[in-house]
Amino acid sequence: MQLHRGRLIDHVQLVVADLAAAKRFYTAVLGALEIPVGGEAPTHVWFDELFISTRDSREAAGQLTGRVHLGFQATSRDAVDRFYAAGLEAGGRDNGQPGERPYHPGYYAAFLLDPEGNNVEAVHHGPAKASARSIVIDF
Repeated sequence: MQLHRGRLIDHVQLVVADLAAAKRFYTAVLGALEIPVGGEAPTHVWFDELFISTRDSREAAGQLTGRVHLGFQATSRDAVDRFYAAGLEAGGRDNGQPGERPYHPGYYAAFLLDPEGNNVEAVHHGPAKASARSIVIDF
C-alpha cells in the first residue's frame, strides 16, 4: 500500500451555524499547527485550504455542511499536543486524547469535536522522515 503525503484536496468548505465559534476554534487549533488565518469577511473566514462560511454566504447555497472528519498534518508530537490543548480551550470537545494509534507505527494523533460536531484530528506520522510526496507502508 502506498500513502501519498502532500496535496490531495485543493480546498474544503465547511458551512456552519455559528461562524464566531468556528472561527475561535479553528484559529486556536490551526494556530497551534502554525497555520494562520488567511482572511475573513462577515460571512466567512479561511485558513490556507480550509474555507468556513455561514449558511447565508453566497457560496453556501443556504445549506449547512453535514458532519465531516478533517485530518491536519502536524510537524511533531508536540504540535499534536498543542492542537489538542488549544482546541479544548477554544470550545472543542475531547474525541480522543493525544496518543499513538494502531493505524501504522508512529501514528500519533489527537481528536476533537469542533463547535459544529465535526471530528477534527491532528496527526504526526512518526519520527521517520518520509518523502514529501509519498511513503510506502507494508500491511
